[in-house]
Amino acid sequence: MCAGCGTALSPGARFCQNCGRPQGAAFNVAAVSQTKAGPSSSLPWIVAAIALITLLAFLAGSAFNRQRGSTLDAPLNALPQAGLDDRGAQGQGSADGGVRGPDISQLSPQERADRLFNRVMLLSGQGKMDSVLFFAPMAIESYRMLGSLNADQRYDLGRIAEAAGALPLARAQADSILAENATHLLGLVLAARIAQLDNRPADVRNYEKRLIDSYPSESSKKLSEYERHAADITSALADARRSTRN
Repeated sequence: MCAGCGTALSPGARFCQNCGRPQGAAFNVAAVSQTKAGPSSSLPWIVAAIALITLLAFLAGSAFNRQRGSTLDAPLNALPQAGLDDRGAQGQGSADGGVRGPDISQLSPQERADRLFNRVMLLSGQGKMDSVLFFAPMAIESYRMLGSLNADQRYDLGRIAEAAGALPLARAQADSILAENATHLLGLVLAARIAQLDNRPADVRNYEKRLIDSYPSESSKKLSEYERHAADITSALADARRSTRN
């Protein structure tokens, strides 16, 4: 007989088939109570564990950032914005007398890409590879956001990838430039640089010879990208001529 509703029970039944009340006792009731109490009783420990993990992560992150600031490009690596502004530029003081960079939200996508290219090239020239690797992903993404790239933009992207050690990406930019114009000076310069890093001396010689042969006609076009990267072209041409004499 069920103690709750009075329904006749089958022999050995553990629950009332009418009201569902546990039968036979205190063991079942205690077990159910213990099961229901389990999550509540363990909640403080779960909260404490989460708090401890959060604290440890915060402390580890603080220590890591302090260490980076001591060896990288000082405050310039604090935020992505730091790679785009002109901290320290003359005539850009704030109201409190501090130095303030320009409002980068007003920059066009191309201007952002140019700023990051210049930053990566500067850091690469200074041998600050940790900072190069910090800014390079942002720079690469900024060029990808431009959409369809012209030869000038592809050369910039290739040089950024080269500085970051992403040679397949750099090689793809050189190949794309030369696919559109087999004598484009920047495509040949970039292709020769990547072949040198890939340790492909035969390809280096091939690209250098093509650069020498193409220079007279290509330079006469006075393309804007040739003027912008005149130093790179002049340096690569000098290296190519030196190699052919040796």
